[in-house]
Amino acid sequence: MAQKMSGCLMTDGEFGNPASTSHVYGWDAAELVDAARADVAALINADPLSIVWTSGATESDNLALKGVFEATGGGHLVTSSYEHKAVLDTAHYLEEGGVSVTYVDPDPDGTVSADAVAGALRDDTVLVSVMHANNEVGTVNDIGAIGRLCRDRDIVFHTDAAQSAGKLPIDVERDCLDLVSLSAHKIYGPKGVGALYVRRQPPLAVAAQIHGGGHERGMRSGTLATHQIVGMGEAFRLAAATLDSESARIADLRARLWSHVRQIPGSCLNGSLEHRLPGNLNVAFDGVDGETLLLALDDVAVSSGSACTSATVEPSYVLRAMQVDDDLAASSLRLTIGRFTTAEDVDFAARRLGEVVSTLHERARSV
Repeated sequence: MAQKMSGCLMTDGEFGNPASTSHVYGWDAAELVDAARADVAALINADPLSIVWTSGATESDNLALKGVFEATGGGHLVTSSYEHKAVLDTAHYLEEGGVSVTYVDPDPDGTVSADAVAGALRDDTVLVSVMHANNEVGTVNDIGAIGRLCRDRDIVFHTDAAQSAGKLPIDVERDCLDLVSLSAHKIYGPKGVGALYVRRQPPLAVAAQIHGGGHERGMRSGTLATHQIVGMGEAFRLAAATLDSESARIADLRARLWSHVRQIPGSCLNGSLEHRLPGNLNVAFDGVDGETLLLALDDVAVSSGSACTSATVEPSYVLRAMQVDDDLAASSLRLTIGRFTTAEDVDFAARRLGEVVSTLHERARSV
């Protein structure tokens, strides 16, 4: 991937501006962009022309929500209370501009049901935005059921699939998806590039948020970062080729990790084990201060929430939405298994976690 990306930065490579159509340098770069667009589209069974390049899933979420409501002139939005901040903060922004928003809570198992979404719909509902997989607890929503519900009622459906793309099957046709936010770095691609799938048939109106040049079907102006796009395309191509085998391997490692962690006194899983990303565990440890636990595990890469919120000391808003007790929410950690994780890594992490939790329990009893 890095080699392909670097080829777009060298004078003996495809360094041209893909929007320049008057010379061979631009043509060569445009060919690479088109190939990457096809690779991204293939992962979600989409038309390559429906892929709009962005700087990442955050921009894609903003373009989806703001773009739809600016194009329609307002109305009602339904989303969930445990979405990524890129969706929640955008929803709050839209509220300030007069859009009515309903926030659906997930069930205690960490999933948002189609029935809950159906109960929130109104005659003026324009858009539903429910993430495919939660970025913190890893629970997976039935976007197909929600998509069919919205399609039957002629309501636009957007899903943030930054966490799930390349890890779970996504089919925009089968799942009745109108807008899908995607990110490169979540599946080992470069940071700072993403895409938004925008349904083409029938055409979906999305107002541009960045103007100047009319790039990307008029939805996202700006010179394309060819090297970033090439990297994203390669990451999605590799993810598609290994999706089934890697998901199974990682799920086996997660089961191995959970078999160890569940034996630690006071441990409990947050959210459904069945409806969960293959590589995610979110575990609470009763009687342990989460911040102290996090600091003590300096030789294991764990977090207390998503990368966007893990620096805060407040209990996770995601776990609160799932009705997890504040004390347990504050003692929760996110454990993630990835492409390069081994069984030895899993065993080491579980052993260290058990040692640290045991030490902290002993300290608490001695106070």
